[in-house]
Amino acid sequence: MTAADLAITSNGLPWLWLVRQQQALAVMARFKTLLQTLKQARLVVEVGRQKGELSSVADLVDSFLDTPQMEACLERFRADPDGAALLEERYPPLQPDLERMQQLPSNSLGFQYAKLILGQGYDPDFFRPRPVESDAQWLTQRIATTHDIHHVVAGFCTRPEGEAGVLAITAMQIGFPAYVSLTNAAAISRFRLQPESFGEMSQAISHGISLGFGAKTLAAMRWEDRWDKPLEQWRDELGISHPANPLAYGLAQ
Repeated sequence: MTAADLAITSNGLPWLWLVRQQQALAVMARFKTLLQTLKQARLVVEVGRQKGELSSVADLVDSFLDTPQMEACLERFRADPDGAALLEERYPPLQPDLERMQQLPSNSLGFQYAKLILGQGYDPDFFRPRPVESDAQWLTQRIATTHDIHHVVAGFCTRPEGEAGVLAITAMQIGFPAYVSLTNAAAISRFRLQPESFGEMSQAISHGISLGFGAKTLAAMRWEDRWDKPLEQWRDELGISHPANPLAYGLAQ
């Protein structure tokens, strides 16, 4: 051991030992990242195998809670003043009253949301219960509970093409990690396994990305405050000028 190796830091630890500790921590961090990546890749495959079954999607979403990708997503969300305000006050979880919504005007967001949920036979409380103490938990739960509102507002159907299109909006707007993974996986899977229908899938994803660029951040909206507002007014205020409704992957089909 050289004299340099024996140099003592201000806290009394050998310099060489500190360097080796830092190197070991760096290796551990890289190993942790690798394990997370492998787990998330497996979960993406499982979502495909289960054809989007909700528990497998929730597992993938939760796998990103404590990751650099989620922190980057939160930074983008906080950069939007509406998002920052929601996060700061921990805006409460969605609790839709479908019976009351059915009494609203037929052109309202609330009526159209209830029509989608009831028409598809969905349970409005389908989402996995999560604590919302951390920012990542709150945002994850908010996005999970309001997902179907985005279908209505953006006009995407609930078939795989429509799902990929609506996920692409949030993937583009705030980089929500699970949605980035699922959107890319949908395109690759369709290209590899069903190349004859890749065009429709890629068009739906491109449409969602385009809407995301032009619209306000959908994940930051207070939908519950104005269920009675006409859907078209919502779209005008959000900047959604070309919803997917009339297209092959639209709700009108």
